[in-house]
Amino acid sequence: MKEFIKKYGHIWTVSYIFIYLPWFIWLEQRTIEYTIVHTQLDNFIPFSEYFIIPYLLWFLYIPAVFIFMFFRSKEEFYRLSKFLFIGMSICLLICTVWPNGQELRLDLQGHENIFAKIVSWIYAADTNTNVFPSIHVFNSVGAYIAIVNSQVIRKGHWIKYVSFILTVLICMSTVFLKQHSILDVLGGLVIAGVMYVFVYVLEFSTVRKNEKKVKQLPIA
Repeated sequence: MKEFIKKYGHIWTVSYIFIYLPWFIWLEQRTIEYTIVHTQLDNFIPFSEYFIIPYLLWFLYIPAVFIFMFFRSKEEFYRLSKFLFIGMSICLLICTVWPNGQELRLDLQGHENIFAKIVSWIYAADTNTNVFPSIHVFNSVGAYIAIVNSQVIRKGHWIKYVSFILTVLICMSTVFLKQHSILDVLGGLVIAGVMYVFVYVLEFSTVRKNEKKVKQLPIA
């Protein structure tokens, strides 16, 4: 155990779950009155229970990327953790100061198959509140950004293409399952874009500048 902690001391970041879960559960329980998030475009997006497949794959996709980075690159793991945890906190903060929800869910009668059954279970387990921005979307984009910017995974590797396709399908699933409004998706994308600039663009530029300064130091 001591050797594991010494080698993988960055596991401490996982303690964020003790902040996120109580906060999220509290929001779910206290949100009774809320602003409805809705656009006319949502009315034209059809319901498709088959999108439950990529929607559920999210629960494997995010942990898989997280675990991969944890064991393969401490630097990239810290970058991913910073991206996800700060961004998720921003999402929860928005829901805290601006309680929101959606009323897009359909009566699933007429969709009697195993996929619709699973959707009904999701509806029962997950409230229709605290939807903006979509954490499902934010985390998926964050995982893709981590993969596409990874130095561990070589350029052009098939994993990067699969990650892109899966990320797009997961984002689509949130609206085709009527779990989110298109505004929730856009909100998740905007926060992901902001976090990308701060965590990957600006931080990387700072590191490169520091490296150049070190290389340019005169030899004593």
